[in-house]
Amino acid sequence: MDKEKKPEIPEEKLPEEKKAAAENDGDEKLDIKKSVFQINREMIAERRKQSEEQQAEVEREAVLREKKRQEAYDRRIREEKLELLKLKQGVIEESETIHEEHEEKPKLSLWKKISNFFYHNKWWLGIGTIIACISGFLIYDYVTKPRPDLIVLLIVDNEEIGSYSDLKDYITGFTDDTNKNGKKLASVYYIPYSENTFRNYSNGSDNKLSIEMQSADSVIVIGDAKFDEIIGERDTELFCDLEELFPGNPHVKGCRFMLEDTPFAERIGVAKEETKGVYLALRKPRGLLYCSKEDMEKRYEKDFPAFERIIADLSSGDNQ
Repeated sequence: MDKEKKPEIPEEKLPEEKKAAAENDGDEKLDIKKSVFQINREMIAERRKQSEEQQAEVEREAVLREKKRQEAYDRRIREEKLELLKLKQGVIEESETIHEEHEEKPKLSLWKKISNFFYHNKWWLGIGTIIACISGFLIYDYVTKPRPDLIVLLIVDNEEIGSYSDLKDYITGFTDDTNKNGKKLASVYYIPYSENTFRNYSNGSDNKLSIEMQSADSVIVIGDAKFDEIIGERDTELFCDLEELFPGNPHVKGCRFMLEDTPFAERIGVAKEETKGVYLALRKPRGLLYCSKEDMEKRYEKDFPAFERIIADLSSGDNQ
């Protein structure tokens, strides 16, 4: 009999063989991981490429749209210029290309309109307010300022008569209500004129004298020897002949009514020696720098009655 066959028992691998097999399995696993990473990188690169292509396409379309828009705008401008040229040349009377575009204004409430008005015009409103205040003050000052019915020019080098006498009140007593405001008021324009040139300059006497003698504010003048030096031999040109107007009056000397030997000093409350060389005169109506002859004639007609009364008052004791 054949010997019974023994079952084959798989040979057990040695430890070195097991270690080699394990290393082979590890290498296969590492190769699989590397391929996954590579696939991911390729997918990411593909997506980036697609995104860049899409962005480039969007930009190309945007450039194309802008180019078309610019071409349409240039074409419209050319057409409008051509239409304007035709309108100017009279080839056409109305353009179908050029249309006035009216922007529709938003509807605002009344309070909003007022707020917008003040906001947009604040500077002009401020300037207007200042001008209105100044104008109002000037108007008020003009309306409320006393307007004299009669003005006397006092051109003397005499502070007592000019500043400390009752000359204004004395003149007012002979004044009529020529401006019809219900009041009688006289005013004295004192222009101090002395030998001191610097003093005359600082007081503005030269300018004041020039202005008053070239205007028709007054025809009655009270002067002295210094004023005679200023006018020189032009007295008959500037003043009326009082000997013709008041014949036989002992105080009249040509164009002057001398006040020294009259009650004038007593009337205005000064010492008699203060009136030495002081006289009263009446200006002739004539055309001047700041007035016409007609204006001065009107002033003369208003002031002469008061002048006549003053002469009569200061001459009243001569007949006694």
